[in-house]
Amino acid sequence: MKFFIDTAEIEEIKSLSELGLVDGVTTNPSLIYKSGKDFKKVIKEISTIVEGPISAEVTSTESKEMINQGIELAKISSNIVVKVPLTVDGLIACKKLSTNNIKVNVTLCFSAAQALLAGKLGATYISPFIGRLDDIGTTGLNLIREIVDMYNTYKKDIKTEVLAASIRSPLQVSQVASMGAHIATIPPKIIEKIENFG
Repeated sequence: MKFFIDTAEIEEIKSLSELGLVDGVTTNPSLIYKSGKDFKKVIKEISTIVEGPISAEVTSTESKEMINQGIELAKISSNIVVKVPLTVDGLIACKKLSTNNIKVNVTLCFSAAQALLAGKLGATYISPFIGRLDDIGTTGLNLIREIVDMYNTYKKDIKTEVLAASIRSPLQVSQVASMGAHIATIPPKIIEKIENFG
């Protein structure tokens, strides 16, 4: 299983990369903007540290602008993955970007049916948000199992990888791994707990 680190903090990325624990990075533009830093500069700096995929999220909610932003983000580095929300506009952007050989992470997935749509439209990654489902009284881990099983059934047609997101504990990391998720995107504080035998 691959570990993506869920942060845009450069020092955290450097530290975990030195340990060999970072296969990729997922970022959140709103956190970068709140820090007062330039989003594209931060993404560029991360790309000099991490060789694996770096998910950089669009900020628009309209497909045409998402596509334009995605094309610009992909120019930053060859390992940029454009992150779009699982909305109608996000799916339109996913199809257009993936058709143009730009990798896409479709995020905010809350059902297997949504994951099927993203897979059919060429998403590189699908990000089911298990912690947020747990927050509303649904078992998020069940969603990982459903998507993995579904993608395995159609693996000749759907190449999308399952990127388990919104992970809240070390236990969830091992659980999504045992269910066959390809990747877990993990906040640094959870990785620290695992390192400390959490």
